[in-house]
Amino acid sequence: MRIGIIGAGGVGAYYGGMLAQAGHEVRLLARGESLAALRERGLEVRTPEGHFTARVEAASDPAALRGVELAVVAVKGYSLDAVAPAARAAAEGGGAVLPLLNGVEASHRLAELGVPVGAVLGGATYISAARVAPGVVERRSSFQRVLVGELPAGTSPRVDAIVAAFRSAGVESEASPDIRLELWRKLTFLAAISAACGLVRGDIGSVRARPLGSELVARLVGETAAVARARGAALPPEEEARVTALIAGLPGPMKPSFLLDLLAGGPNELEILSGAVSRLGAAAGLPTPVHDVAVTVLS
Repeated sequence: MRIGIIGAGGVGAYYGGMLAQAGHEVRLLARGESLAALRERGLEVRTPEGHFTARVEAASDPAALRGVELAVVAVKGYSLDAVAPAARAAAEGGGAVLPLLNGVEASHRLAELGVPVGAVLGGATYISAARVAPGVVERRSSFQRVLVGELPAGTSPRVDAIVAAFRSAGVESEASPDIRLELWRKLTFLAAISAACGLVRGDIGSVRARPLGSELVARLVGETAAVARARGAALPPEEEARVTALIAGLPGPMKPSFLLDLLAGGPNELEILSGAVSRLGAAAGLPTPVHDVAVTVLS
């Protein structure tokens, strides 16, 4: 498959390298030192199981994505507007566009930015990966999972083909009959740990050690789940208990990427995490007081 990767950070570069190693033709958009390193040395991929160097076609011009069958958008939410022209170029050339971003609004936002609606799929990924140097990416988690589905729901031959491509690269991948549900499930988890750790300015262990820390997490989870159901996501009744138990079992030193961005003082994804819960909750007439506080304090 001819695949374009929009975003040369941890997630995008990692999946690009894995797909290239599996024999797919990968075109990776990059710039600056990353572009130079990719062209000179290739893409080094480090995993808990070993490492390798993959050859990818590195380019800075979005026009390079014309003719790809799939364009994977793997940037932080605050960079989505900047890369929309590249996604649009891929779609106008006949390619499907798969956003693997946090939050529940990326596909809608791409359509607002001019990417043809019929080209945009829904996607979610579970992975911890980081760019450790120009042209070098590292997977730090034992898991690497990608979910793909048509919007608003369903699967299709193109979804099956994309899933098969990821599986050929050794990535756990599934065609989701209800990708919107999966996006909300991920947000219910991610918005809670991001807001809690952000408010405490510490890892999840620090949250659990605070008076009412576990209650804080439970309320954050509950607010997001309520908004999800109001927006039509069919979360099961036990979802809140499942997510709070998952968070309770996380290693104490775990820090969500939102906290790392917050502490670094640069842009962060507050708007698509607690910001989205607060905004979409208000539109549905639902109170979200804890997420509202997170937006007020952390913005």
